[in-house]
Amino acid sequence: QVQLVESGGGLVQAGGSLRLSCAASGGTFASYTMGWFRQAPGKEREFVAAISRGGITIYADSVEGRFTISRDNAKNTVYLQMNSLKPDDTAVYYCAATQTQYRLRYGREYDYWGQGTQVTVSS
Repeated sequence: QVQLVESGGGLVQAGGSLRLSCAASGGTFASYTMGWFRQAPGKEREFVAAISRGGITIYADSVEGRFTISRDNAKNTVYLQMNSLKPDDTAVYYCAATQTQYRLRYGREYDYWGQGTQVTVSS
């Protein structure tokens, strides 16, 4: 069983930056595609970004150019650098892992999930 623990959330003003971290244990980190999802109150969970085991990245249109996903296999950690934050980015952010290589924008493809970390962007 893979365990994922997110950290780095907090309160930031619009235009500011945060870096989220997700530490993995219980599996072979380098073999997983890692993703970030978010869920705002009253809304469905939505895809944010993913990075394959080979380092290929994909992003939701809403964060393209502002967010960067990266991974450090030596530290078993995936990161989400969030710049130019907007109030609409306010949500609980979840880290997820999958051994698949396809349909990575869909949360149902992911097998393991972290507990989430709150990001609040004030205007």
